[in-house]
Amino acid sequence: METQVDEIASGVYRLSTFTDAIAGGFTFNQFLVVGDEALLFHTGPRQIFPLVSAALAKVVPLQRLRWVSFGHWEADESGALNEWLDAAPRAEVAVGTLGTFLSGADQASRPPRPPLADGEVLDLGGKRMRWIDTPHVPHGWDAGLFFEETTATLLSGDIGGHAGAVPALTEGDVVGPAAATEDMFAASCLTAVTAPTIRRLAGLTPTTLGIMHGASFAGDGAAALLALADDYERRFRASIDAAR
Repeated sequence: METQVDEIASGVYRLSTFTDAIAGGFTFNQFLVVGDEALLFHTGPRQIFPLVSAALAKVVPLQRLRWVSFGHWEADESGALNEWLDAAPRAEVAVGTLGTFLSGADQASRPPRPPLADGEVLDLGGKRMRWIDTPHVPHGWDAGLFFEETTATLLSGDIGGHAGAVPALTEGDVVGPAAATEDMFAASCLTAVTAPTIRRLAGLTPTTLGIMHGASFAGDGAAALLALADDYERRFRASIDAAR
């Protein structure tokens, strides 16, 4: 197993570890955003920290890492949090209000920065990370994600996740594979706010989607998100019909 490094947008790097032990092939992706300061989105599980940290060090020294963030509290999102904090003495946790109060303030080995409000921008110097609350989308009360404004890159977390041995970046279909993977895992919360939340993200008109599991996407990110929202709305309505 190894962690591959690819630049998916200017100053935005995908750190990807592939395993064939899940679903016939599955990627665990972290994203490094480099401005004057560096931010890591997703920590990866503890077990692959040595691989991921070695990959990150090919781009910037670990000591330069300033912020560690994640979309929600879960092993693949935040499992190696304290390993990163130990390796990067200046790094602080930067997540939303619920992520800070529910888990971050207790689980992190040093205090997080004040919680990011919905829509608040964390300025990295040359990169602008806008935090967006997405509670329960795709899962987790504390869920949220980042939109990097200068490159129009949405770090979409598990939204759009798909299985398989995939390229680092694709202009092809990610919606079909994401729907097939949802059929396989049923990992997303199906609620009345799921589709509207994803449609709100489409309003950002991203040109790159940094997807946590699978290939990153380059192209009309809004269209891809709207198609995903339609699929989740269909699933939500079907779940209601099935419960009657």
